[in-house]
Amino acid sequence: MNYQRILVTGGAGFIGSHIVDHLVKLKKKVRILDNLHSQIHLNGKPPLYLNSHAEFIKGDVTNRNDWQKSLKDIEVVIHFAAAVGVGQSMYQIERYVRDNSLGTAILLDILANERHKVKKMLIAASMSSFGEGMYKCPGCHLLQQPQLRLLRDLQKCKWEPSCINCAAMLQPMPTSEEAKLQSPSVYAITKKNQEDLMMSVGKAYRIPVVSLRFFNAFGTRQSLSNPYNGVAAIFLSRVKNNKQPIINEDGAQTRDFIHIKDIVNAVELCIKNSKADYEIFNVGSGIPITINDVAKTVLSLCDSRITPQLTGKFRPFDIRHCYADISKLTKLLGWKPRISFRDGMFEVYEWSKRETAVDLVDDALGELSKRQLQ
Repeated sequence: MNYQRILVTGGAGFIGSHIVDHLVKLKKKVRILDNLHSQIHLNGKPPLYLNSHAEFIKGDVTNRNDWQKSLKDIEVVIHFAAAVGVGQSMYQIERYVRDNSLGTAILLDILANERHKVKKMLIAASMSSFGEGMYKCPGCHLLQQPQLRLLRDLQKCKWEPSCINCAAMLQPMPTSEEAKLQSPSVYAITKKNQEDLMMSVGKAYRIPVVSLRFFNAFGTRQSLSNPYNGVAAIFLSRVKNNKQPIINEDGAQTRDFIHIKDIVNAVELCIKNSKADYEIFNVGSGIPITINDVAKTVLSLCDSRITPQLTGKFRPFDIRHCYADISKLTKLLGWKPRISFRDGMFEVYEWSKRETAVDLVDDALGELSKRQLQ
């Protein structure tokens, strides 16, 4: 379908702004709804990179009037506005539920009860909703998805999950869309909730929905002053401020990093291809990278002699390993990631030379520590 009028919520942010730029290049009529939250936009003003060819509405997804104004004549809703931060969500619970769950509910309530022209919707879901990824036991060969690690094991620095059958140390495996959503944090719960709400209402009212479960997104425009941002951006901010990257556990935990350009490509395919309708897709690289290696990459790019600080600490809601099985998106839509972590981080490093990085990580850690979450 050749949709023309597209709304991008969160369109002034990291992922949203890149999507806006791409849609404008495709000659789409793009509208942005964004509240310019101070955690992302420190001065509360539209960023300099905001595309002038897109219509901008400063508003909030928890405000029905802002939704109504933004939805006028819109054919596709790309709903990417959200409060983002696993750790922060564990103490700003009301805000995360309000912004993510209620914000989505208001959109769907309007579509169910008022006139509109919406023909398709995309929702930004999250790999965090999986909790631990899939594993295989090297001893009894049992494929399993563990629960969160036990507190007593973490206190003994036993970081790797064990087999439920023979207690052997498990080996991480790619995690498919069919894995359970165990949602270990408030943030993860709200992202699962958003996905469920969109799919339920979309199917009932015959409005195609696509859920994109993003793994660890990275790229230019990711705020270097948001201490709840992606770990690569946090490490870069620390090094730019001549401070050590702080690593929990032993640093051997892995994540799956996906570059913003690959995300934009996935979004475009999901908009225009009806094969994506009502589907849920993992959007990751399919390649696990240790947090230690993330720090080494950042330090190497910055030509820094700083060494990471391995704390041995842990957060009880954190997972050990989760990386994407991307075969569904590849087979159904022909998508595949093209940008390696190293190449993508080089691009981020070059961009960061012109950016201010206000390091607020110590403040964020203090908030977690006083609640005994760190």
